[in-house]
Amino acid sequence: MNYEKITQGKNTDVFAEAEYKYNAPHNFKVLDKEGNEVASIHFQEGPIKEVGINGVANEDLIAMVVKRLQCFQKSEFSCRENACAITKLEEALMWLDKRTREREQRGVEGTNQK
Repeated sequence: MNYEKITQGKNTDVFAEAEYKYNAPHNFKVLDKEGNEVASIHFQEGPIKEVGINGVANEDLIAMVVKRLQCFQKSEFSCRENACAITKLEEALMWLDKRTREREQRGVEGTNQK
């Protein structure tokens, strides 16, 4: 599988698969600066009602980051920037939930239909 770099950080680089189906990459890797893989993520590939659950959802990863930041906020690392990030991430979850509810109302949630 071919990957392309999508972000270059201070300590790690993030790569996404270069070729994919269902309109977006599903496989990501995080490498340290020496090229060692420190994490890989496989997102849901295809509509759940058609292919079953086979990966994580966008909401899953956002929820993980929210939890981490909330824990930092209960420590000596609490700061305004973390609070703002939590607010924006929670807003993102709200919009994704709104999209899901609207798709459920239209009867297309979990399918490859608009």
